[in-house]
Amino acid sequence: MNEVVQKKRSARTKSLPRTNDPERTMADIIEVATREFSEKGLAGARIDDIAEAMRTSKRMIYYYFGSKEGLYIRVLEEAYRRMRDIESGLHLDDLAPEDALRRLVGFTVDYQLANPDFIRLVMTENIHRGEYLAQSKAIQKLNVPAIDGLQRVYQRGLEAGVFRSGIDPVDLHMSISALSVFNVANKHSFALIFQRDLDSAAAIVARRDSIIEMIVRFVRK
Repeated sequence: MNEVVQKKRSARTKSLPRTNDPERTMADIIEVATREFSEKGLAGARIDDIAEAMRTSKRMIYYYFGSKEGLYIRVLEEAYRRMRDIESGLHLDDLAPEDALRRLVGFTVDYQLANPDFIRLVMTENIHRGEYLAQSKAIQKLNVPAIDGLQRVYQRGLEAGVFRSGIDPVDLHMSISALSVFNVANKHSFALIFQRDLDSAAAIVARRDSIIEMIVRFVRK
């Protein structure tokens, strides 16, 4: 009888999924750390709290990432990678230049609004004057395709005679980002000062349309 029970237990054990998955473990740590760093900044975030939320040990986190700063850099890299991955699927080259620009601007507005953690991480890194971004070669490479994609849209618009000349794609990218980020970074203070409900569906749609129109009119010939 004991032998039968043992065999059944062994069979059940073999059928269980393996939990030794370093890639998954690292992804889970990064997800929890993203919330911790975005809410408390680099200085306020604690590896103890991340480990507790993960039900793991500090030792495990240090094993994978080396240090608190190493984990923070990986969080930044993943935040940029996620945005650029989605952005690369917009198929801008399949659209007419102005339609492509509208889609890109609309996506940027929507993504920033839906991912306030990303905005807070970027704000934290600017407080540190880009010290940790400078240590990541991955982030530099991740942002090259974004400029290249916007450059192609702009160049096609020039060739079609619908966009005006003399616009720097990096400067245009900065303007798109600035308008999109403000909606998140300054939402609470702006809403209080001017007594506006910026979270209403109507306000979100109106602001999104306004940003798209501002950028298109700036670029249009």
